[in-house]
Amino acid sequence: MLKWLPPYRVKLKLYGEEPGDMAQSLGGGSDLIVSERFADAFRSAGLTGLHGFGPVDVLKVQRQRRGTNTRFTLPQYLAVTMTFGSALVDEPRSQILRPGPFDCDYCRAVGTDGINGFSLEPGSWNGDDIFEPRGLPGIYVVSERFARLVSDHQLTNTVLTPTEQYVWDPLRRFSQPAQG
Repeated sequence: MLKWLPPYRVKLKLYGEEPGDMAQSLGGGSDLIVSERFADAFRSAGLTGLHGFGPVDVLKVQRQRRGTNTRFTLPQYLAVTMTFGSALVDEPRSQILRPGPFDCDYCRAVGTDGINGFSLEPGSWNGDDIFEPRGLPGIYVVSERFARLVSDHQLTNTVLTPTEQYVWDPLRRFSQPAQG
């Protein structure tokens, strides 16, 4: 993927009453947009795994739900890049459907047809507080310290799920009833 370079300009899609503290860039990859409040809390806590923190110009805010005309103050946003590969997915201990073997053993990005919980290989994590694991690009994994930060600062637009309970099943292969 191409690296997102400054100047960072975005059109923000607003799904709730007011903008959240964290949003994914439509460019995909490891780029996120975080509020200045989020960035200040992250840096003050000494957390790791995000880099860059460049200012973002919000060109437009587009509401995605009708009937919400609540006024809000748009926070200052910063573009950050998340660390990739600070831990490996433990394939034997994970329930992940793959379309085939890995093309690249480093990134392990062959694709994913479904996830019904996953684990990381013991000893492969370097301690980053937020990262994309090798084997599941696009999935963000966070430390307990990061989870406490989200809770303590009531950061918005962030849903945390334990890795062993994480389910993504677009083909409904894990949720089909057992055949008798």
